[in-house]
Amino acid sequence: MKKIPLLTAGPIAAAGILEIPFYLLPGFPVMRQKLRANGPVRMASVLAVSSLLPWLAYSLPTGLFEWQAFGMLLLLTTAVSFWYVVVPKGPWRDIIFVAGLAAVVAGKLFDGVYLTPLPKVPLSVLGHAMLIRTAALSILELRGEARAEYRFWPNRSEWLTGLRYFLLLLPVTGAVYWGLGLVELREHPLNLLQAAGTFFGILWFTALSEEFFFRGLLLQWFEQWTSSAIFAMVLTAVLFGAVHLGMHHQFPNWRFAIVAAVAGVFYALAFRRNRSVQAGMVAHALTVTVWKTFLR
Repeated sequence: MKKIPLLTAGPIAAAGILEIPFYLLPGFPVMRQKLRANGPVRMASVLAVSSLLPWLAYSLPTGLFEWQAFGMLLLLTTAVSFWYVVVPKGPWRDIIFVAGLAAVVAGKLFDGVYLTPLPKVPLSVLGHAMLIRTAALSILELRGEARAEYRFWPNRSEWLTGLRYFLLLLPVTGAVYWGLGLVELREHPLNLLQAAGTFFGILWFTALSEEFFFRGLLLQWFEQWTSSAIFAMVLTAVLFGAVHLGMHHQFPNWRFAIVAAVAGVFYALAFRRNRSVQAGMVAHALTVTVWKTFLR
């Protein structure tokens, strides 16, 4: 349909297909257990090597392989994979790890590593998928003691809780969005099929990863370290907003960061209601879907 040459489309499709099973792996405890049975060093080695494979699958055939990009990717994947194997246990270990992930995303490192032969088809999404699943596996299996469940499908209670807090946040975030002058309606809203595709894409990618790291990990760590649930929610929301400072090719995008921080409070409330990442995922995905469906 797009008349993309097969020699270009083939390697890109192969890279995406290769990444999918690795991305799904953290959501299946049985597979994680089999991976963990090999020992921490071997498991970290598997994570590091698997993180390079999709990039190599498309960069070599398309002629986009660059040694500098390969070196940056190798350094990043090795650090994420072996962090909890070599760094001594302690709160600062966790803070540096999550801060490093946020810096990679906010700094848009993957734009310079996952080069694309198609100007309108950014491939940095492959890097984000790789980072999410590698970091999640590192947290769940190499660090351990994570009180957050990495799961793709919410149960009935989590769907209802997510919907409830979405309805509560909608007028509040809508008022903030309008007050900051960000409201700009789409001339043609997304149709039902597009909206459904957007919802599940956000649910299983953006919402799952952000809720797992911000509410599933950071929120609970801050509660544990400060003994204050309210302070933990506020601090996590502020950090959540800060990660969105680079949205829409503008930095610092303070207005959007404020909206994200306000929404982050409601995602935290949804999480606390069920002590479930998936409840926050539902509220998060519904919010972003409404925004993408009706607003520019």
